[in-house]
Amino acid sequence: MWFQEDGADDDIDALLETIEQSNGVTVQNAGCGSSDNRSVIYVEHRNLNPETELKRYFGARAVLGDQRPRQRQRQFHRSTWMASPKDTWPRFSRPGISMTLLQSKDGLQYFTFEHSRDYQQVQFKFLDAVESMDPNNIVTLLQMNPYHIDSLLQLSDVCRIQEDQEMARDLIERALYSFECAFHPLFSLTSGTCRLDYLRPENRAFYLAVYKHMMFLEKRGCPRTALEYCRLILSLDPDSDPLCMLLLIDFLTLRSREYHSLLRLYQDWEEYRNLSQLPNFAFSVALSHFHLSEQEDIDPEESEKHRHKADLMLQNALIMFPGVLMPLLDLCTVQPDAAVSSHAFFGPKSQMGQSPALAELIGLYVGRTHTLWREGGVMLWLEQCVKQVLHRVDTKDPLVEDCENKRKQRYQSAPRNIHRHVLLSEIKEATSTLPLDVTTQPVMGFDPLPPLDSVISYSRPQRPSNESTLSLFFRSLLPNFNLQVRVHFSRQELEKQYSYKFSKFV
Repeated sequence: MWFQEDGADDDIDALLETIEQSNGVTVQNAGCGSSDNRSVIYVEHRNLNPETELKRYFGARAVLGDQRPRQRQRQFHRSTWMASPKDTWPRFSRPGISMTLLQSKDGLQYFTFEHSRDYQQVQFKFLDAVESMDPNNIVTLLQMNPYHIDSLLQLSDVCRIQEDQEMARDLIERALYSFECAFHPLFSLTSGTCRLDYLRPENRAFYLAVYKHMMFLEKRGCPRTALEYCRLILSLDPDSDPLCMLLLIDFLTLRSREYHSLLRLYQDWEEYRNLSQLPNFAFSVALSHFHLSEQEDIDPEESEKHRHKADLMLQNALIMFPGVLMPLLDLCTVQPDAAVSSHAFFGPKSQMGQSPALAELIGLYVGRTHTLWREGGVMLWLEQCVKQVLHRVDTKDPLVEDCENKRKQRYQSAPRNIHRHVLLSEIKEATSTLPLDVTTQPVMGFDPLPPLDSVISYSRPQRPSNESTLSLFFRSLLPNFNLQVRVHFSRQELEKQYSYKFSKFV
């Protein structure tokens, strides 16, 4: 070998489908193809609830336990899809957030969140709390305003860094509930026609709350639910894609084993989005074809077609992005054969010669998806394709030179949304490649790398600029962070400070 290793019930679901269809949304089958953009980023209400996925794995009885599915206290609370209120939460009162329909154009509805005058004052206090360099001030603010969004987002990040995952998730769910209670009657999570402009700060908090909720779901072993939230974020602004969900959706689709879904997205969007020029799509689409060829219930002829497609696409991906191979093998704890590591095409030159922007994309892909390449049969398939690639390189395949020219011409610099995505991902293989103009500026958890052309609806009184303590938590995740002062903020210290249990006041 070339590589040697080193070491909800059915009735409820049917009812939800009926409701969705009655609202004019057609349920798409997993195997069908369509040129309609809505079909590839289609969102289903039932799949926004992790219980739907967990029941699929473990059964309704194991998930719900002794509680009866219909007893969810909805008679006391507004019905919501993204987060259900908990008895441990403070009493809900509208914090001052509302949603307005700005315009309807070409079949799309453009919405925006708005802050009341009272909420604006709380927002100013929050910014003061951030600049005070004392995280306890944010806790105090939440005690008085338990559903203030940015405070919930910021404190959630602090709790997560302090490894209090349960509290971090709870705070994000509370933010989502607050947002959903403010939805405009015409705003739909599933229609695919509702837009939120990321240039407006009031909208950005919603993007970030959904993103953080999605990542918690993926880490909890609910990739299918996380995929639904990923589609939701992408549907809010599929053209600008401010959080670069196209760099993540392939991973969640593969984790969910929704291979046909990934192929449909690739087929429908490749023509005008050039998805093949993203390393993650170049490799993940090939991996989807491979897994489809390995399915037991597939027709032999269909299996052969998928395998041929997988081989060709993986070889082309390796030729286009040779810098992926060695870091991928390293994270998979696989030692390449000397014929591979010593070859100029895959050797150190392939990584040293790539632009910083391309290195950022490759680091992100490898750091996020290397576990998918450890599965049985995948590494052997990779080995065979690498052998074919070296043969094509040695025989002067014209594609090799063509791809080299493309790498030199493209990937000169990464746009701001990619840097924002890398910061949110916290994948060290990618954060280590961020440029200095990103790593040397304050990064706020409640609004990382805000757009340079933000649409400001209200302004805060001028204050002296001062980098916040909380932003240092995020900068400390970056490899070139060299500040000597670190701030420790623990749940135990807060409980001691206030003589109350943490859950009492946040």
